Amino acid sequence: MSLVKELEEPFSPSPSLRWLQSIIGGEQRRATPSFPPPPPTSMANKGPSFGLSRDVQAKIEKKYDDELEERLVEWVVLQCGADVGRPERGRLGFQVWLKNGIILGKLINSLCASKPVKIPDTPPSMVFKQMEQIAQFLKAAEDYGVVKTDIFQTVDLFEAKDMAAVQRTLMALGSLAVTKNDGQYRGDPSWFMKKAQENRRDFSDSQLKEGKNVIGLQMGSNQGASQAGMTGYGRPRQIIS
Repeated sequence: MSLVKELEEPFSPSPSLRWLQSIIGGEQRRATPSFPPPPPTSMANKGPSFGLSRDVQAKIEKKYDDELEERLVEWVVLQCGADVGRPERGRLGFQVWLKNGIILGKLINSLCASKPVKIPDTPPSMVFKQMEQIAQFLKAAEDYGVVKTDIFQTVDLFEAKDMAAVQRTLMALGSLAVTKNDGQYRGDPSWFMKKAQENRRDFSDSQLKEGKNVIGLQMGSNQGASQAGMTGYGRPRQIIS
């Protein structure tokens, strides 16, 4: 009966056992290092480039044209209105100005209102919303007539990977707007070069038949020097003294 009573009572360690437990617990706490929590990361944040990647990125950044930036800013402000503001001078200032895609959406909408890009009332703050806004501009620019080789990638603008490519896209868009001459372009037409336009010619059947009798210069000329009066092949040359 006394044995059962001792088993039912709560176990209390002896002082020597508590001393040993305290030593073991202290060793475990010292053996386990404590690290600070990692800093919060956000989407599309990249670290600095090193080595070959850094050299390539430096060459890409050298292609950026500061004088062209001033011309493009003037055009965008005239095309969209003064409410879009102006960026800080330089490549990064230009990138921040266009990064959320709102100004780009207003630009393409001012040129082509048939399929307008949806622009939110408040500028998007979430990363994927900003990138989606840029993608909508790129799709609208392609529908407007800008060829794919002149269109930049979303990361070229959002992560400032290739701001020179962004300049090329805006130049192609401006050139196309000047070429169309549909009254939607605002600004100096000399800012952009007109694209070559189709010059179609239609010929009648009689003109096409007459063209078959003309020897093209690609086949050689039938004027000038010839072999008339020369000795035929295989015959000895006659030398008269």
